[in-house]
Amino acid sequence: MIWRSGFGRRQVCQRDFQRQHEEGSAMSKSKAVVLLSGGLDSATTLAIAKQQGFDLYALSFRYGQRHIAELEAAKKVAAEAGVRDHLIASIDLRQFGGSALTQDIDVPKGRATSEMSEGIPVTYVPARNTIFLSFALAWAEVLTAPDIFIGVNALDYSGYPDCRPEYIDAYVRMANLATKTGVTGETTLKIHTPLIQMTKAKIIRRGTELGVNYGLTHSCYDPTVEGLSCGECDSCLLRLKGFSEAGLKDPARYAQRGAA
Repeated sequence: MIWRSGFGRRQVCQRDFQRQHEEGSAMSKSKAVVLLSGGLDSATTLAIAKQQGFDLYALSFRYGQRHIAELEAAKKVAAEAGVRDHLIASIDLRQFGGSALTQDIDVPKGRATSEMSEGIPVTYVPARNTIFLSFALAWAEVLTAPDIFIGVNALDYSGYPDCRPEYIDAYVRMANLATKTGVTGETTLKIHTPLIQMTKAKIIRRGTELGVNYGLTHSCYDPTVEGLSCGECDSCLLRLKGFSEAGLKDPARYAQRGAA
């Protein structure tokens, strides 16, 4: 099932008219599908795509994750960025399980950074980026959009195999063989990974330069019922480390601020 983010048809029309008035005909801009989780990396990736002049189509997922805080964040980030459209696709990866994010498995807490890149952690969702990119590919083909942006990172990350450059390269080759637009030569798909070789601190500095409101984003794997970030899971610790190394204060709300 596909839902459109709730910023209303009238608001979308008003926003589109304003953008066309200010920037000329938006239809002449190249379209890009941006995978938007609502986290720090995807919000920065969206800002980079916008800065590069793309007409933005954001895609998020309700995939059976243990909380919807990131989705609520994604709606806010998309609205602030002025995307042309924001779709939220519903799929249920809980049917397969195999991850602490889709199953009743404890999320690792308090791990050292060195531990996070040793092996593949239980927060890895099997084939998630492959599934997400396939949805993005389908929408991009319908839109005749040759560009997809994804905020994967191969440096400050948690050991996920689908965040590596060789994975992205292989996916691009497959996608251009598997689509009508690729086979006919109508478009050649490109997957942009602007963060893939950046540290978390560098990502935050770049996003700050582009005006990203990180107070709207949510990164925690295991937030409280009130939506506060735990401050102890791998994602929180990497985020806090990044802000600290960037010399900036993380605007996220934490239940535990010991690492901040």
